[in-house]
Amino acid sequence: MPDTSQHDATHELSSELRVAVNRLARRLRAEKADTDLTDSQTTVLGVLAVRGALTLSELGEIERVTLPSMNRTVGILVDAGYIDREASADDRRKVLLTLSPAGEELVRETRRRRDEWLYQRLATLDPAQRGVVAAAASALRELSDS
Repeated sequence: MPDTSQHDATHELSSELRVAVNRLARRLRAEKADTDLTDSQTTVLGVLAVRGALTLSELGEIERVTLPSMNRTVGILVDAGYIDREASADDRRKVLLTLSPAGEELVRETRRRRDEWLYQRLATLDPAQRGVVAAAASALRELSDS
């Protein structure tokens, strides 16, 4: 016979964790250098910062959006001066998207703001609570990589 109390506790934990992670993610997303950009536009810049040059289709696959949708997002970011388009050295028919210097600075400043916001909140916790958060961060990374 399955342990229903453990099942119920895990179910409750999953619900509480989902709410907390979503609220924290939403709060962190609010800390960005250009508040006119949407969350998806900011995410595209972050992906390019981490992964380097990508094609439009590669970017769409990573973000799980249609090509027309990604094309609109990228077009806005190109027009804003945050992304550069350049022909691939290997295949002149292929267009690579990279961060412009302004895009790199925007990503750097957004990360700085987010890190500072989180640092300020973590600093209010006592050492034991920070230890719990450190252990949870490790477990959350494992969950997110699965």
